[in-house]
Amino acid sequence: MDNFDIPIFKKSYELYKIIYSYRPTIPKQDRYTLWLRCENISLDILENILLAIQTSKQEKNITLNQISLKLNFLRFFLRLSKDIKILDIKKYIFTEQIIDEIGRMLGGWIKSIS
Repeated sequence: MDNFDIPIFKKSYELYKIIYSYRPTIPKQDRYTLWLRCENISLDILENILLAIQTSKQEKNITLNQISLKLNFLRFFLRLSKDIKILDIKKYIFTEQIIDEIGRMLGGWIKSIS
């Protein structure tokens, strides 16, 4: 199976593209600080999903928990972005829905290997 066909990878890939697409709308003063952090975390999530796909069951559990932690960091930074008004509410809600879906997929994956 091709790693890029896995649903959680596809959804995370979509998430990064969405976060990236918001960049031009982010105020310049925040674009290379808080927003860059959001972009980097979403890339870390993609990278760790690819890593988890290719690791043993023991290592997979550690990697999946790291992904879960990164998702929580991303949730926090997006909420902060909304609260300081660099991200509008519609974009925030849309992005949070995707993160929630990824979180559910990740929870199922973690449960399946436990």
